[in-house]
Amino acid sequence: MKRPGMPLLALVLLMLAAVPAAATTPDEILADPVLEARARDIGAELRCLVCQNQLIDDSNAPLAHDLRVIVRERLVAGDSNQQVLDFVVERYGDYVLLKPPFKPGTLLLWGAPILALIGGGLIVVFVLRRRGDNPEAAPDLTAAEQRRLDQILHPASGKDKGA
Repeated sequence: MKRPGMPLLALVLLMLAAVPAAATTPDEILADPVLEARARDIGAELRCLVCQNQLIDDSNAPLAHDLRVIVRERLVAGDSNQQVLDFVVERYGDYVLLKPPFKPGTLLLWGAPILALIGGGLIVVFVLRRRGDNPEAAPDLTAAEQRRLDQILHPASGKDKGA
């Protein structure tokens, strides 16, 4: 017996499977809900250095675990959110931030997408210009080839001429 809601249930389960699960383990969670909320806010600004643009709270990598522990330890020690971020950046560099500050050291991080776009555009222009400079013209047909082509394209007219 077929159940009418099964395809919908399967779709919902499939969509839920695609949602990333938080990797924060219960032993990392702080007892104080205010500090835990601050830790989550800070974690939303930090990337896992071994994953590709994944938040430290979403990553199962050991380094992400270490970063989550450092954030929580610093909060328990009384640091402000900015002090925690400054500590992590001092230790791991600006790349650990999802939105690194705009300064000479991070210029490549900010400029790389623009440079890639400009480079891609230049390649397209170069290829199109090169293609336009060298049009491959078909060679002229010989008289015999032209007659054969005419016979193929207009078979009825060739028979009328011979009759």
